Amino acid sequence: MRSFDLLVIGAGSGNSVIGPEHDDWEVAMVEHGRFGGTCLNVGCIPSKMFVYTAEVAELASTGERLGIHTSFDGADWPAVRDRVFGRIDPIAESGRDYREGLPNVTVYPVTGRFVAPRQLAVGDEVITADRIVLAAGARAVSPPVPGLEDVGYHTSDTIMRLERLPERLLVIGAGYIAAEMGGVMGALGSRVTFLLRGDSFLRREDEEISRRFTDAYSRRFDVRTHTRILGARREGDEVVLRLAGLDGGATADLRGNELLVATGRRPNSDLVDAAAGGLAVADRGQVITDDRLRTNVDGVWALGDITNPIQLKHVANHEARVVRHNLTHPDSPITVDHRFIPHAVFGHPQIAAVGLTERECRDQGLPYVSHVQPYSAAAYGWAMEDTESAAKVIAHRDTRRLLGAHIIGPQASTLIQQLIQGMHFDLTVDQMANGQYYIHPALPEVVEQALLEL
Repeated sequence: MRSFDLLVIGAGSGNSVIGPEHDDWEVAMVEHGRFGGTCLNVGCIPSKMFVYTAEVAELASTGERLGIHTSFDGADWPAVRDRVFGRIDPIAESGRDYREGLPNVTVYPVTGRFVAPRQLAVGDEVITADRIVLAAGARAVSPPVPGLEDVGYHTSDTIMRLERLPERLLVIGAGYIAAEMGGVMGALGSRVTFLLRGDSFLRREDEEISRRFTDAYSRRFDVRTHTRILGARREGDEVVLRLAGLDGGATADLRGNELLVATGRRPNSDLVDAAAGGLAVADRGQVITDDRLRTNVDGVWALGDITNPIQLKHVANHEARVVRHNLTHPDSPITVDHRFIPHAVFGHPQIAAVGLTERECRDQGLPYVSHVQPYSAAAYGWAMEDTESAAKVIAHRDTRRLLGAHIIGPQASTLIQQLIQGMHFDLTVDQMANGQYYIHPALPEVVEQALLEL
């Protein structure tokens, strides 16, 4: 059995654990797929390249309201797709080539599975290491709909590489993947039908934000709420979903050319057989770690989507930095800081949030004050004639610390950053509002005004 100084399972954020400080270590990298992981290949990066393209299409289609003679005349889908992956695929390939070219790194292009604590089967070989980093990510899952596995549906892994833009796209799901990719396809010319199990999109967002987003998508797309899918089948080039009738009425068929299933993701702890490796695993499949990202097995760390229920690339990157430091400096370890994790949904409108929702504040019995500030109250929002976007801020009534911030509208993922920084450095909302200049008439004045209202 070959032994290494370091074994990394997963070449997404796990790949960044290996640095120049490990040049004298014998390192094994196990990755069955493309280097770069979910984010680079089927997640954050390509999806946002599509999102930006869709935003340009949206702007072109709405120029008339500002007196500009622009229009959207359709998309060359193969050109859009090939621009995206023509840039991304070479990065993934060069990442593998770079690792394989290092004299101290051995790359195993297979799915590794634990066969015992700190022993990993890679093909016909079993390897071990003094230090193991488990960063094997997560994967899309589908609901238990009869016939679904036979119809040829898409997930976020495959929807962006379609041969042609579907005339009619059916989307099962109401989370960020459904919102983003369904929105992209709709903006580029597909007729999109969203099938929601509940009554709204993005149910984990603040209620105000979820409501506004659901209203916006309901105006643009065919949104079916409280939907129960009885079965799926394929008829020629169509996917047919059998839907339960409202209030127990007659069933109905819904037809589309393609089907996107975006109903969640699960950690890959089962694929690597974490249990055989002696690793403690939570009910939903996350490998359990402490605040230094150590597992219960000595010498094994875990990071990213396989351990964190918050499956975000910036969280995985932060965790990779923590693990890298702790591997190299075991006598001065550091811990993760998950206090103020922000997120964004790149739909149209865009959403960004950090901290607690108002519902969570109520559930926790916190004394709080909140305010919703429309973009239109700020000069730039007024210039944009934006009557739908808003920033919501929630503060502790007594300490005056910001508990949560939720923005829906253009540049939301940028506007939220100053509030994240204020929370991290423990500023009061009064200090955030009054202790700095806000450029007039820039859009951050929406944030300033919201804070002043608290």
